[in-house]
Amino acid sequence: LHICAAYDDAAGLAALADRCTVISTEFENVPADSLRVLARRCRVSPSGDAVAVAQDRIAEKQFIAAQGIAVAPYVAVHGADDLRCAGEHLFPGILKAARLGYDGKGQARVSNREDALAAFEAFGGVPCVLEALLPLDYEISVIIARGFDGANVVFPIARNVHHDGILAVSTVGEEGSLALQEQARQAAQAIAQGLDYHGVLCVEFFVLRNGALVVNEMAPRPHNSGHYTLDACVTSQFEQQARVMAGLPLGSTRLLAPAVMLNLLGDSWFDGETPREPDWAGALAVDCAKLHLYGKEEARRGRKMGHLTVVGHPLAKVQADAASVAQVLGLPAPDVRHG
Repeated sequence: LHICAAYDDAAGLAALADRCTVISTEFENVPADSLRVLARRCRVSPSGDAVAVAQDRIAEKQFIAAQGIAVAPYVAVHGADDLRCAGEHLFPGILKAARLGYDGKGQARVSNREDALAAFEAFGGVPCVLEALLPLDYEISVIIARGFDGANVVFPIARNVHHDGILAVSTVGEEGSLALQEQARQAAQAIAQGLDYHGVLCVEFFVLRNGALVVNEMAPRPHNSGHYTLDACVTSQFEQQARVMAGLPLGSTRLLAPAVMLNLLGDSWFDGETPREPDWAGALAVDCAKLHLYGKEEARRGRKMGHLTVVGHPLAKVQADAASVAQVLGLPAPDVRHG
């Protein structure tokens, strides 16, 4: 059943609540108050209160910092005067709209105060955060599932590379600092507990060149960087969400094999300006490649159309196979360390 109505339409929300025992959302821009209304009649995962924090960068950073977890140095920007008074340590930096930004949208790198003021005006003067640019080594993400009983499980940590603000590659199964991984897991668990979160949550981290760990942002839903779990884990992130919603025990997150996930954007459907179907047969000639297309009718540049995961042993072979697939599909070479 498709209920076509605005997210805050009372009749639409009532019709949804009439038909459902439990309700979720696939992205964080659904109004938190709508989720709160639904929660009066249904089980809602994630809650409106948790989503309210995640959908506002100012509230998100304040909450994470209040848990004693590091975030990038920042200042909340409600008006131009906040930028005029911002400390010099925040430049160069990134100005980010507090709401509705994703995949690099609503963000601008700013070298100085003048750039920041111009970007703020270009954003329409909406509330923003100004973050200092940090000496980034690489990025990781932690996917955690937490039940209504407080039980939680954490998936193997993914190492991510972005291009133009959009996730391009996630690699899982690398040997790395066990202390850093444990720190990331504990931070994600603390955030989930602090939010009284129920469902699947992604917490993205920056790993700095000095080894420090800083939270970038969180997403209250199954996440692009966790898509590898469909093929490489005993239980996928999507099954975990269903288990939480149904009040079932959480499944094992054990990694069955190392994996590299390649994000498939609509760019792969074009040869120059000419639309074409990607060479799926060539990509799947790599016999450990698993293709997932999302059924979107129109391919557009920058639009997420699917993903492809390569799994196997050892990781070095998986990375080489992923590079072969990327070449066939015209994707950027999957540099697994930097991006």
